[in-house]
Amino acid sequence: MPAESLRRNLKLWGGRMQKRLVQYVCSLIFVALAAGLPLRAQSADQGKAPMYSYISEWAVPRAQWADMEKLDDQEKSLMDKLIADGTIVSYASFTNLLHQEGEPTHGTWFSAMSEGKLLKALEAVYAQGTTTAPVQAASKHWDYLTVSRLYNQRSGKFDGGYLIVSFWNVKPGHMHEVRDLEKNNIVPVLEKLLAEGTVTAYGMETEDFHAGKLGRADFYVTVSDAAAMDTVDKALDDVFEKNPALEAAFRSMTESEGHRDYLLRLRYMANK
Repeated sequence: MPAESLRRNLKLWGGRMQKRLVQYVCSLIFVALAAGLPLRAQSADQGKAPMYSYISEWAVPRAQWADMEKLDDQEKSLMDKLIADGTIVSYASFTNLLHQEGEPTHGTWFSAMSEGKLLKALEAVYAQGTTTAPVQAASKHWDYLTVSRLYNQRSGKFDGGYLIVSFWNVKPGHMHEVRDLEKNNIVPVLEKLLAEGTVTAYGMETEDFHAGKLGRADFYVTVSDAAAMDTVDKALDDVFEKNPALEAAFRSMTESEGHRDYLLRLRYMANK
């Protein structure tokens, strides 16, 4: 990330530069909502069908990291078949760059345009038999089923890159407004970067089957390399600077307790 000084409006989140990208995405939403800023039209996202994702995360003992990655690689041919026949629209494998004791080190996801197709893909994974591997038995594990109504992605296969995810707890009654304001204020910026190839995917998702607190919203952006992350950071920074009263607006719309940021390395990603 660029080694520039943090602006005074970012004091709420401290000095961790790797978190700035997602915070810009999230914070502008809340500034606009609280300040009643005008919305810009974004017709590309009108009527977009929900996309469902199955996310698996693992806290793998360090000595078995290579085993876990080999196991993920064994599922790539199956995932490619499921994309080709229209069952899923994306899949990926990732590792965590910011390690915390007892928390996920590795993960995968696959996405589909209906819950039925998502479960069809999950059953295909179970039938392959990789879910009984010794490395998984030795690892702490979490599964999530999410839904996204704001998203887009570039078609193709991508080796490497970064995934930035930020989890926020939105206060009751504001989720719909947050989604609308992201669509009208942040999506146009990310769409431009997506068209240029700087961004490879982005979205806002919530839990479809709740494993955690109600009101949790996850914001994510994927980029192909660190230089692309710098470009996205600058583009969102330009938008962010135009919005005053950031800290007060943010505090009024979210609960600080439970907020987390993740910086992840994409091992590979494929999008239909």
